Amino acid sequence: MKESPRKGLIILAFISIYIVWGSTYLLNKIAVTELAPFYLASIRFIIAGVLIFIIAGALGHSLRITQKQFLNTLFLGFLFLSFGNGVAVWALKYVDSGFAALEVSAQPLVILILMYILQGKKIQPMSIVGVILGVLGIYLLIGQKEILAQENAITGILMIFSVMLSWGYGSLFVKKADLPPNYFVNTGYQMFNAGVILALMSLVFNEPWTLPQTWQADTQWAMVLLIVFGSIVAFTSFNFLLKHVSPEKVATNTYVNPIVALFLGWLFLNEKITLQSVIAAVILLAGVYFINTKKKLVLFDRFRK
Repeated sequence: MKESPRKGLIILAFISIYIVWGSTYLLNKIAVTELAPFYLASIRFIIAGVLIFIIAGALGHSLRITQKQFLNTLFLGFLFLSFGNGVAVWALKYVDSGFAALEVSAQPLVILILMYILQGKKIQPMSIVGVILGVLGIYLLIGQKEILAQENAITGILMIFSVMLSWGYGSLFVKKADLPPNYFVNTGYQMFNAGVILALMSLVFNEPWTLPQTWQADTQWAMVLLIVFGSIVAFTSFNFLLKHVSPEKVATNTYVNPIVALFLGWLFLNEKITLQSVIAAVILLAGVYFINTKKKLVLFDRFRK
């Protein structure tokens, strides 16, 4: 690929993971006001999975995988999408989309702590600073009277935290798992399997199922955008960037997504942005930066000399 066209694709891919992933909080919030959460997520991922299989087949990729690879995609599909996304969408019934995005932005903090607990990985000095800032940011975020005064807000907060634990464990598991070598095929199986599990979860919870033609226009558009852009385009962009750009640059979506979600929630859903939320966001995202940075803490290095 020539340098100029590739540079253009890289810019478009960054726009995708910044804007599209940031907007999925708004889109899910719109859709979940009419559709049951597990039913909503099941349709999104089953259709997206089928479309990815069709695209992968058209590109000449084999869809055949081993039994172990299938079971691993099933497990990861549950962690990332069935439980991870399904419960996150459910939580949006109780908390604002911008608030949810800010809480989820602490995901690197959760992964860091899980790596310490489950793998015994030492936490570096810069990461310790990040953990302290992250905890402070979360405290300021969820401790707001305006948030706690909302009905079932605590339930929504705890649901999102459980989702972060699920995503965190899945992120650790995926590094050692035997998965389909083609990332597109791998994603297709994860999405389709997750969609089937979500459909079963929807039946267990006795959620109402309605036909798409009966949905409100806003819900229909939200679902189309979630399937095409949130599930297919953004993930493809993410994997494209991982091949052509350093991982720490790709991870900058962690800083941008909450800002996009806060702005869109304020613009389209009239969600309030409090001063404490802004302060919490700055502290929390600073903590995420310290966790992700590869720089050394000079203060600690001086003591080693």
